[in-house]
Amino acid sequence: MAANQISLPAKLINGGIAGIVGVTCVFPIDLAKTRLQNQQNGSRLYTSMSDCLIKTIRSEGYFGMYRGAAVNLTLVTPEKAIKLAANDFFRHHLSKDGKLTLVKEMLAGCGAGTCQVIVTTPMEMLKIQLQDAGRLAAQRKLMPETVAAGTVETKSPTAMQITRQLLREKGIAGLYKGLGATLLRDVPFSIIYFPLFANLSNLGKKSTEGPAPFYVSFISGCIAGSTAAVAVNPVDVIKTRLQSLNRASTEDTYSGVTDCVRKIMRNEGPSAFLKGAYCRALVIAPLFGIAQVVYFLGVGEYILSFLSKKNN
Repeated sequence: MAANQISLPAKLINGGIAGIVGVTCVFPIDLAKTRLQNQQNGSRLYTSMSDCLIKTIRSEGYFGMYRGAAVNLTLVTPEKAIKLAANDFFRHHLSKDGKLTLVKEMLAGCGAGTCQVIVTTPMEMLKIQLQDAGRLAAQRKLMPETVAAGTVETKSPTAMQITRQLLREKGIAGLYKGLGATLLRDVPFSIIYFPLFANLSNLGKKSTEGPAPFYVSFISGCIAGSTAAVAVNPVDVIKTRLQSLNRASTEDTYSGVTDCVRKIMRNEGPSAFLKGAYCRALVIAPLFGIAQVVYFLGVGEYILSFLSKKNN
C-alpha cells in the first residue's frame, strides 16, 4: 500500500525534474523553431536554425536565446508530470483485463495527450509571444518594409503583462487560444510516442522482468520523440501561427485551423508545414530521452524515500 501511495507523487517529481533539465538544455533550439515557423513569405529573416541563433545572439545577446524560458520552466513541471503520470495511469488500468495490446497502448497515449493540454495550451501561448517578440523587433530594424507605416516600436512585454492583457480582454479563453490545434498536435504525438517508446525499450531489455537499462531508455526516448515530433510538425506549425498575437504588416492572420491550412497552402505551399521540423526533432529527442532516464532511474522515488527516512 505504501508503495502505491508514493507512486503518483514520485511520478510527478520525475516528470518535473526531467522537464526542467530537458528544457534548460534545448530551449534555444525551441526558440529557433518558433521563429522559423512564424516567418512567412516576404518576411523571411532567418534561413536556417543556425542563422536564427546567430542573429538572435547578435541582436539580443546570449540570453536572448532563452526568451520565454521562465514560462516554460515554470509550467513544464506540471505538463511533463501530467503527461507521464497520465500515460502510466491509463496503461495500468487498460492492462487489468489482460495483455496490453498496441491499440490499448495508443489509447493510453491518447488519454495522456488529452490531459496535458490543460497546462500545455497556456504555456505555449505565453512562450510563443515571448519567443517571437525578438523576431518582430529584428524585422523592424532589418526589414522595415514589412512594418506598417506609423508603427511605434514598443518594449517586449513580460509574461505577466501578456497574461493580464489576455485575461482582461478575453478572459480565461484568451489563454486557451489554439486549444483545438494543441489537441490535434499533442494527442497524435502521444499516440505515436508512448507505444513506440515502450516497444523500443522492450527490445533492449536484458530480461523479461524489470525495466530496460538507462541507456536503452534514453535512446528509445530520443528515437520515439523525434519520430513523433516530425509526424505532427504540420499541426505544430498551424498551432504556432494561430497562437501568435503580433505579426508584421505583410503576414497573414488566421481565423481558425481550416483558414490557416488554406492560406498556408495557397501562399507558401505544402513545404511550409515542415518549417522547423528538424529543430523540433532536435528539441524533442533529448527532452524525452532525458525524461525517460530520470523516470526509469526513479529519482522521484529516491527523493521521497530520503525525505521519509529523514522525517523518521
